[in-house]
Amino acid sequence: MSAWRGRWIALLLMVSGCTTMQAIDFRDAEPRLVLEEYFSGSTSAWGIFEDRFGTVRRQFVVDITGTWDGETIVLDERFTYSDGETDRRVWRIRKVDEHRYTGSADDVVGVAHGETYGNALNFRYAVDLKIGGRTVRVDFDDWMFLQPSGVLINRARVSKFGIEIGEVTLVFMKADGDAGRGDERP
Repeated sequence: MSAWRGRWIALLLMVSGCTTMQAIDFRDAEPRLVLEEYFSGSTSAWGIFEDRFGTVRRQFVVDITGTWDGETIVLDERFTYSDGETDRRVWRIRKVDEHRYTGSADDVVGVAHGETYGNALNFRYAVDLKIGGRTVRVDFDDWMFLQPSGVLINRARVSKFGIEIGEVTLVFMKADGDAGRGDERP
């Protein structure tokens, strides 16, 4: 019986290793996402949170103001949920080099790490989320993909102890009509 268990574990590791996406996989994808260019100024986003069973649990709108000082972009995010609740998160994201970013926010645990190539950004971080009357630490594996006409699609898988508990989907658009380097057609 333990031989079969070992084979199943090896098979699962092999399959999961084959499906791991990396930002560099998108190095040739267009239009090119430059985080500090896209998020400078006003941006709006619309999103949903689905639990692990695919049930939509929350819907929300985010108004974002981004300021870039040549090294760090500050994103002031103001959330309005469909139930009337509001929240605010202020990201400070530092450009490390052409492809790497680090970030912080009040509810982010430690440092967020991001990597961008082509039209994609992968951002990974832990967050202390307030759920009901308690705080729960969860991990985000955040993927953003810039599309033609400045649409930015964001999918974030949320997990705890390595087990997926939900997914956040957002669509971003420049509020002022500026496509943020995504206005080209393929």
